[in-house]
Amino acid sequence: MSKHVVILDYGSGNLRSAQRALERTGAEVAVTDDPHAAVEADGLVVPGVGAFASCIEGLRAAGGDRVIGKRLAGGRPVLGICVGMQVLFERGVEHDVASEGCAEWPGTVERLQAPIVPHMGWNTLQVPEGSRLFAGLPADERFYFVHSYGVLEWTLVPASPHIAPPLVTWSTHGAPFVAAVENGPLSATQFHPEKSGDAGARVLANWVGTL
Repeated sequence: MSKHVVILDYGSGNLRSAQRALERTGAEVAVTDDPHAAVEADGLVVPGVGAFASCIEGLRAAGGDRVIGKRLAGGRPVLGICVGMQVLFERGVEHDVASEGCAEWPGTVERLQAPIVPHMGWNTLQVPEGSRLFAGLPADERFYFVHSYGVLEWTLVPASPHIAPPLVTWSTHGAPFVAAVENGPLSATQFHPEKSGDAGARVLANWVGTL
């Protein structure tokens, strides 16, 4: 039985390309702004392009922050992509203006520390052992990025030694930045899997396989 995935339409993101990429995994995919459908789906994808501030404003206006919170409270999978990953952190700072994010993870989204920004094109990753998102992919695989901001420090420490720490994947453009996170039902990628060819298709298929 195919899994039902909702791509949250809150006015930002590559909705149709993400839909096509997810459909190729065999999932049944809907693009909608309906909060009930988003809460009830087997998997929820939160896309995002552009500025952090406008994305979080649109997400809140559509009730997306509450949808994400409800799903995670019930252990239901969520995948953030690009700025859809960034808004999951505590805050974003662009042009010296700070905006509050969803605060599912501590940390600040800030300008990349690199001589050339934006970071646009293909790059490799440093994937931790045990990753399910990147299972079956070679260590030198490349993924497609297009962004000027990212999370440069990971600060979340589990409250108990009995809680498994999140798996954090890094990439480097000038300086290291968070390229993906796997944290129980909440996963996210800074790169665009829907634009990353066969490698991105494998990441999406791996995620759908966890639903």
